[in-house]
Amino acid sequence: MSTPVEVEATRRRLRPQQAEKIGKMVDAAVEILVADGFDALSVREVARRAGVAPATAYTYFSSKSHLVAEVFWRRLAAGVPEPDPALPAADRVAQVLRGVSMVVAGEGQLGGAVTVALLGDDPDSQHLRLRIGRFIHERLAAAVGAETPDADRVVDTLEMLYAGGLVTAGMGHLTYEATSERLVAAAALLMG
Repeated sequence: MSTPVEVEATRRRLRPQQAEKIGKMVDAAVEILVADGFDALSVREVARRAGVAPATAYTYFSSKSHLVAEVFWRRLAAGVPEPDPALPAADRVAQVLRGVSMVVAGEGQLGGAVTVALLGDDPDSQHLRLRIGRFIHERLAAAVGAETPDADRVVDTLEMLYAGGLVTAGMGHLTYEATSERLVAAAALLMG
């Protein structure tokens, strides 16, 4: 069964055959990124590896940044569930921060490519950046909970921590695992 992320690309709703093509392109992009990095990635090479025509690939992805942003979006949406309401707020926050910070862990140069793609000015990447930001905000807000004093300010602070952590890990200064644990430790201080 398809998830909403698999049937809705940045530009349009997808039929099953289209969703399958995009899935193959996303998988091919990850293979290239892990093996050779962002500089070696091109929409044309992804199309070749996925067995689709380059023109078809460009109807779905305007640039390699757009493609990488889509990879990250799909991983977030599939890999970061709603926080468990049975847990205390601090544990829910830790659960979300670990989830969002680990979606590209152990994937070679994928994390750095995500950082480059999300900081770019490609309009489709910007669209996904906003969608990703909303998703993370909603997960963190649910984790913090309305019962937390000054909840909005706590969520804003957690978003800033996460963004800084993602950039730090994406630049290769820390592993995603180390970044995740530092984020959780900082959140514990904040949630006190």
